[in-house]
Amino acid sequence: MSTTRPQKTALLVAQRIVADINRRGNTVGDRLPPERVMLEEYEVGRGTLRESLRFLELQGVIALKPGPGGGPIVRRPDPTALATSLTLLLQFDQAPLRSVAEARAGLEPALARLAAEQMTEDQLGELRAVAESSEHLDDPRGFLEQDRHFHDLVARGSGNPVLAHLSAALLLLDRPAGGTETAARRSTARQAHLRIVEAIASRDAGETQTAMADHLAQDLRHAEEAQLAAPVVWESP
Repeated sequence: MSTTRPQKTALLVAQRIVADINRRGNTVGDRLPPERVMLEEYEVGRGTLRESLRFLELQGVIALKPGPGGGPIVRRPDPTALATSLTLLLQFDQAPLRSVAEARAGLEPALARLAAEQMTEDQLGELRAVAESSEHLDDPRGFLEQDRHFHDLVARGSGNPVLAHLSAALLLLDRPAGGTETAARRSTARQAHLRIVEAIASRDAGETQTAMADHLAQDLRHAEEAQLAAPVVWESP
């Protein structure tokens, strides 16, 4: 007998579970109904239901808490699943890291332009606080996380969730290639961030786009060719 039908059924049940989460207005941390209730509601066997739940766990939709009182708990999906799928596609295409950096250089200036038009004052305040922080100027790894946070805030401030999630996935793929390993370069990146913040605060869409383009172009110039030529691979962060 073919195994495609049970797999398809499990996927359809997973889609129904997500629809029901949205319909009920469940939020992060809410428990889903116990297994016996879900078996009756979705009219499937225990194996199919568990396969559906495992799929949703891999996608970051739920967490499966073991033991008494456990079960599926609602989570909020993050860009990790998208980044993993994109990484695998690129790995099988033997794509170099340069392609990721170039994709960011093409996408993020447009997102910055949108942010100058759409970002709220609260979002701008959070972005400014990150840009003005000098906490990690002597810490390459800490500064890298701060840099990613800054770029993610700009993307989310664009008001376009599709582009923002894609940008977040690309940030996870783009391993550092020479832009933050010295204090001087970290200081330069911080100044670039401050320029972007001021452009957004002035609601100058053109200057914001140019500032982000200049920032990413500078990162590419500092990157080592051998790192940019390295293939995209699926590995632990």
